[in-house]
Amino acid sequence: MTDLAALLEAEQLPPGYAEVVERLHRPLAARIAAAARARGPGLRVGICGAQGSGKTTSVRVLELLLAQEGLRAVILSLDDLYLPHADRQRLAREAHPLLATRGVPGTHDVALGVDLLQRLGQAGTIVIPRFDKASDDRAPAATWTPVAGPADVILFEGWCVGARPQDQAALARPVNALEREADADGRWRAYVNAALAGPYRPLFEPLDLFVLFAAPSFESVLAWRTEQEHKLRARLGPAAGMSDAELAVFIAHYERLTRHILAEAPARADVLVSLGPARDIAGLRGL
Repeated sequence: MTDLAALLEAEQLPPGYAEVVERLHRPLAARIAAAARARGPGLRVGICGAQGSGKTTSVRVLELLLAQEGLRAVILSLDDLYLPHADRQRLAREAHPLLATRGVPGTHDVALGVDLLQRLGQAGTIVIPRFDKASDDRAPAATWTPVAGPADVILFEGWCVGARPQDQAALARPVNALEREADADGRWRAYVNAALAGPYRPLFEPLDLFVLFAAPSFESVLAWRTEQEHKLRARLGPAAGMSDAELAVFIAHYERLTRHILAEAPARADVLVSLGPARDIAGLRGL
């Protein structure tokens, strides 16, 4: 329990967050633990949530609670699977300029992710990569994290983990100015959707449990992400992070799929955490 209290303090979470732990994380950890004991090593728990939804803190809390259950959980972040900067620059030249920006399907090392998910459930030492967002590049291999397998539970978290492709007809209409101006012919949208329909299937589909943190709207996601960036600049200085205008363009890359996930994924989530505008829990299903 001391580790959990230290984590909550380190994350500078409000005092009321302890109630969130009791209402959400503890019963979720119990459900995951029961599934892990029934399945055996390598239970894959996909945790999807838009930027700012609190999923990163949640998986760290779950890791500690599962340890209390006698189970070893390993966190794998979709962000750490981003392609190196040079590879995304190549994609930008060969496929579409918008693919230089990390985030959407098509900008991850899917083969690496599939291999990690498989080997984390097996005996042996696995090295988990790290992505350095400050340099927008994969961190040096010497900084990667070695993990002894097998893990009882793999907490696979990311903003679009478990996402499914859109119908082709849905791709025709731009959802924002970025798509209208930088993807007028729809090639970027089609590339991202094709990635979900093909290469990403073995990464996203073999999940044993799918948990969705559902924001109330895309507008809330933008507000949450803006709040995070303001805190970063307050802590590190005005030169840190992105300006509000830069952030709005960056988040626009995520808008189409974020809206699609919020519309399509709740019905098939094993556990649905419906969030309010203040990131409060507005509803729970599956616990």
